[in-house]
Amino acid sequence: MASANPSRNSTFARPSCDAVARDVRALRTVFDGHAGLQDRFIAAGRLRPQLAARLGATGLAARASGHAIDLRCEHPCAPYDRLEVKMATHRNGDVAARASVRFDELLESLRLIGEICEQLPRGELRAGVKVAAGEAYGAGWVESWRGEVLCALELEGGRIRRCHVHDPSWQNWPALEHAIMDNIVPDFPLINKSFNLSYSGHDL
Repeated sequence: MASANPSRNSTFARPSCDAVARDVRALRTVFDGHAGLQDRFIAAGRLRPQLAARLGATGLAARASGHAIDLRCEHPCAPYDRLEVKMATHRNGDVAARASVRFDELLESLRLIGEICEQLPRGELRAGVKVAAGEAYGAGWVESWRGEVLCALELEGGRIRRCHVHDPSWQNWPALEHAIMDNIVPDFPLINKSFNLSYSGHDL
């Protein structure tokens, strides 16, 4: 098996992340300064904080509606427990707020990628997993780019007997339904893509 080389990883990762970050900041300057674009985004598809809480919104949709919910901050597993993840939030709950949160999260993700690559330990890139011979149960809970993903797995005799994945898109579809109410028809695609949910249902 190949070994991880922290210095080599950081040599390639940091310049790439910095280059993408410059592009993201340039796009944000266009976004912030474009009057016509702001006119379309502000107040469109608003999901108010109270309604977001009642619907159990998660991920980007929740954070853009005033709810500080991020598993990387609330239940940090490695490596997030040592990276001091900066959560991006907004209170307006409209398309402009979701775009703003997405810009902030892009920049934070690029910072995290650079930090993680610099801190990678030397050693094997992957390790074998010993599968239990009898019955076994497990669950995983992570913050995906759309929100929380929960996976429950049940094994029997080394084979998968049952698997259930709860994805954030399934949880946020009702929020989108409420956000499009009282908006003009031409704004539907804009509002829809500001949530950017998964039609297939499982967001992995």
